[in-house]
Amino acid sequence: MLQSEMKKEIVSQFGLKEGDTGSADVQIALLTQRINALTDHLKANKHDHSTRRALLRLTGRRRRLLAYLEKTATERHSALVGKLGLRR
Repeated sequence: MLQSEMKKEIVSQFGLKEGDTGSADVQIALLTQRINALTDHLKANKHDHSTRRALLRLTGRRRRLLAYLEKTATERHSALVGKLGLRR
């Protein structure tokens, strides 16, 4: 599946309304998809330090968005964590 098709699928699945690309739910889902791809890349390329740094930045951004979502909408946070299979 192409990157743009995957992004459209994630937006339609996690968006709060039609065409919603900016909500915290969608952003967290997109970051999770990118984090999973970079994790697979780093399993094969252990010495790619620039990718490792990018992965750490993405996980930090996702952590901050999850903290915001937990503070503002606890039900949506717990549902999203369950859907994405994130550790708590």
